[in-house]
Amino acid sequence: MSEDQFHQFERGTDGPKVIVVGVDGSASSLRAASYAAGLARRQRALLAVVYIQPVLAAGAALGVSVAETTDEIAEGLIAEIRAAAERVKDIFDVRWEFHTLHGDPYSGLVSAADELKADAVVVGASEQAGHRIVGSVAVRLVKAGRWPVTVVP
Repeated sequence: MSEDQFHQFERGTDGPKVIVVGVDGSASSLRAASYAAGLARRQRALLAVVYIQPVLAAGAALGVSVAETTDEIAEGLIAEIRAAAERVKDIFDVRWEFHTLHGDPYSGLVSAADELKADAVVVGASEQAGHRIVGSVAVRLVKAGRWPVTVVP
């Protein structure tokens, strides 16, 4: 085996090393984060918590400060995750990091999973009725076929 082949990235050979979970503050996304944290703990994997800040042109047109609102959501999510990690730090040890990107949830999660070389992606089930027509983020991630995707109800 050549030196280049030895150091190439190989996905999923010894269990997941990086698990990406998408969070947006919804109940299903927080359940997904809890589930993913359990997976990461058992597999000794890195848990990458990803929040995609939506870019809403309509909100900006109405004078709403979308960037400030999504920044506040991101800060609230970080605080909530840190508090949860602190509560269990003497019981469970989970390595985690928080990432935030701007854009639509599907493209943002794909970018994060690619950049982090994710072995698995975990998301909450969509709670929006319109996704039956357009397709939820979870369905689109599954159809991409690039990682195992777990959808948590």
